[in-house]
Amino acid sequence: MILINKSHPEEFILLGFADRPWLELPLFIILLVTYPTAMIGNIAIILVSILDPCLHSPMYFFLTNLSFLDMCYTTSIVPQMLINLWGSTKTISYMRCVVQLYFFHTMGGTECVLLALMSFDQYVAICKPLHYTLIMNRRNCILLVSTVWLTGIYYAVSEATVTLQLPLCGHNKMDHLVCEIPILIKTACGEKDTNELALSVICIFLLAVPLCLILASYASIGHAVFKIKSIEGRKKAFGTCSSHLIVVLLFYGPGISMYLQPPSSITKDQPKFMALFYGVVTPTLNPFIYTLRNKDVKGALGNLFRKIFIPK
Repeated sequence: MILINKSHPEEFILLGFADRPWLELPLFIILLVTYPTAMIGNIAIILVSILDPCLHSPMYFFLTNLSFLDMCYTTSIVPQMLINLWGSTKTISYMRCVVQLYFFHTMGGTECVLLALMSFDQYVAICKPLHYTLIMNRRNCILLVSTVWLTGIYYAVSEATVTLQLPLCGHNKMDHLVCEIPILIKTACGEKDTNELALSVICIFLLAVPLCLILASYASIGHAVFKIKSIEGRKKAFGTCSSHLIVVLLFYGPGISMYLQPPSSITKDQPKFMALFYGVVTPTLNPFIYTLRNKDVKGALGNLFRKIFIPK
């Protein structure tokens, strides 16, 4: 380990897959393809949700927020990954690491709660259709989304700030691709049981509680859908809900495996693959999941492309 005589190192060395250099070029190529794909897909979702009057509803307002969040999420880590995979130094300055830490965890915490809010919207639309416009009016939607973002910001600021106070004892090497709270806790020395406990408790509220609410919402939705007599109505309800459920599974699965266990018990390569999954794969797949399984979004995208590429 390189010893640092300051309160914090000037830079961190992100080892990544340095022990398996043959992985670096394939990963670099994959990221070089998936990052623009994720950006284009999410920008397209935002544009059609704003420009098409048929999509001016709470569901697409929340979907716009999810797409914007995914863009910020992947942008907070992928450019630095590309730099480190391409170069030989694999360093990140202390300040860039701190900024990445705050942004990455703000987006992660926000997405946890936003997915629960989206499932609540589905629940009200299907189980309480007569009260939907009253409950999910514009004022309430803005208030709910603001609360979601503030929750994510509060989680990131509080947990990351406490983690950054841990002594590093001169260690500036992290066996990871990004600056992430569990890895910083694992890298730190001295007494860190309190930090591990605090992280576990906060993550229970941000992961386990929203997931339980999502599952409860969809249990009620499933019960209500089977009461719909129209086969077309059932298909539409299942199509909309299944898209959201796929996104939930893609996001919560890796998140739970990473954050609901003590950082000291995390295996060597687990954080790297989990970060790639919920920071790169999920934001790339989300636009396709919602587009391919949603006739309204497909129709709106088709109209947008015709306006852009086909002259009158």
